[in-house]
Amino acid sequence: MKSYYFIIIFLFISGINYCQTNEVESEDLISSTDSLSTIPRINLDSIHFAPSNKMLDEEIYWTIIDRSLKETTNQEDQEIFLINTLEQLSPEEIVGFRLRTDKLMFDSYTSDLWCANYIISNGAADDGFDYFRCWLISRGKEAYYQAQQNPDSLVNLIENEPKVYDFEGFWYVAMNAFKNATNQEIYAYLDYENFKTTDENYPILEFNWNVNEPKTMEKVCPVLFKKFREK
Repeated sequence: MKSYYFIIIFLFISGINYCQTNEVESEDLISSTDSLSTIPRINLDSIHFAPSNKMLDEEIYWTIIDRSLKETTNQEDQEIFLINTLEQLSPEEIVGFRLRTDKLMFDSYTSDLWCANYIISNGAADDGFDYFRCWLISRGKEAYYQAQQNPDSLVNLIENEPKVYDFEGFWYVAMNAFKNATNQEIYAYLDYENFKTTDENYPILEFNWNVNEPKTMEKVCPVLFKKFREK
C-alpha cells in the first residue's frame, strides 16, 4: 500500500501525540473540535471522493490496535488514543478502518463465540454480543484469531468471575475520528451497496448449543464452562 510506511512511522510517534491530546473528554468525542488545532488540518476539498468499499490493509489495522494497547491501560484511554490516531490519517483511510472493523465483526459472528460470550457474561443480548466482539477485536490480532479457532482461549483474557466484556465505544472510533477531522459524517462515504460484510448481511446462525441444555454449552467451550458454570 502506498501509505503503508508512512502509517507505520506515524504509529511510533503517536504515543507522543496521544499524551498531548489525552485531556479530551469521552462525552465530547463526537461533537468536540477543540483538539483539532493541535493536529495537521485536512483540506476539506480532499474529502470529495466517492463512497468507498476499500478496507484498510489488515496489517496496518492491527498495528494501530497493537499500538493502542501498548500506550494505554484502560478502555476509555484506548478509545481516545484510537480516535486521535485515526484523525491523522487520510479520510479514505479512516473509512477503510471502519470497513475493516465491519469485516472483522462479520467474520466473528459465530455460534461458538456467542456461546463463549454467554458463559463468561452469564447471558448476553444481541447488542451484548456485538459489543463483546468489539472488545475482542480491541484485544489485538492474536487474541481475535485464537478466539475464532478456539473460544476457550478467551480464558487467558478474562477474570475469575462472570463479567460482561464489551467495548461499545470501539464501534464508533472511526465515526468520531472522521467527524472531528472533516466535520462530515462517515456514513456518506461508506459504499455499503458493494461492501456486503456488514451487520445487515449477518448469516442466520445454526446454534449448536442451548442454554436449557448446559451440556451442549460445555461441549462447545469446556474450559470456560468449567470455570464459570460448574461453580
